[in-house]
Amino acid sequence: MKDIKIVFMGTPVFSVPLLEALIEKYNVIGVVCQPDRDKDKIPPVKAKALEKNILVFQPENIRNDYQAILSLKPDIIITCAYGQIIPKAILDAPRYGCVNVHASLLPKLRGGAPIHHAIMRGDSKTGITIMYMTEKMDAGDIISQREEVILPTDNVGTLHDRLSLLGRDLMLETLPDIISGNINPIRQKESEASFAPNIKREDEHIDFSKSKREVYNKIRALNPWPGAYCILEAKVLKVWNSRIGENTYFSNFNGEIVKLYDDGIGVKVSNGEIILTEIQLEGRKRMSAKDFLNGLKNKELLIGKIFE
Repeated sequence: MKDIKIVFMGTPVFSVPLLEALIEKYNVIGVVCQPDRDKDKIPPVKAKALEKNILVFQPENIRNDYQAILSLKPDIIITCAYGQIIPKAILDAPRYGCVNVHASLLPKLRGGAPIHHAIMRGDSKTGITIMYMTEKMDAGDIISQREEVILPTDNVGTLHDRLSLLGRDLMLETLPDIISGNINPIRQKESEASFAPNIKREDEHIDFSKSKREVYNKIRALNPWPGAYCILEAKVLKVWNSRIGENTYFSNFNGEIVKLYDDGIGVKVSNGEIILTEIQLEGRKRMSAKDFLNGLKNKELLIGKIFE
């Protein structure tokens, strides 16, 4: 398969296992990723491409800057968490088309943060979709799919890592069929589409008026990045881990600290309590709630305080 010329488009660490596998089995002639945003750290996909002496392109806006990519005359373009909408001029160029690896079971959870939203919604499963790309985001015909169970203990990090490898494996299985034409793409049902937009700062805030399951899912959906937070006495408190409590409180306010446990801080929510077990106070390091409580002179003073 070394005669098949591939341009790979991706940016974060999620994309790296697939890029490594394609380099091993195919002729990856170019890599496209987002521009460097951190002066001290380059995108993981760029780092891998440079390690393998592969040309790297980083257009600020690929809609206006794509001629260098077309000049490579790839047989196929494969994208995986690239981060920009691809213009029609690129989509129409390769003889085998442009295909995308998306971390959901399309048409569910189109968009930039499908893994976060799958956990946040309380879904029991998600997966990987290999699809043809169109000008409309994540709306192209489905070539192949594979499911992945979301474990009750998963956070976005653990699920991300499994889906990254699943995406690699499914693409490697699917790509020979794309090249041979032995596929039957299926059009997505627009009536079943849902969306997973990129996480914004307001999405990270914990709403303690929600149910304990909803709060639990939100905390794990944002761990280890970007992190869920609440406000206590005008200071930001990041919450990294929690567990669902068994007690019910009727006379307390949502967000009120109602009980201290050996391993955490019990907080009233709409239908009971959520116990915060790993936290990070503003300006402090991440720590277990147990260590945080042990460091207080009079931890009982926390009882009755209310998170915003």
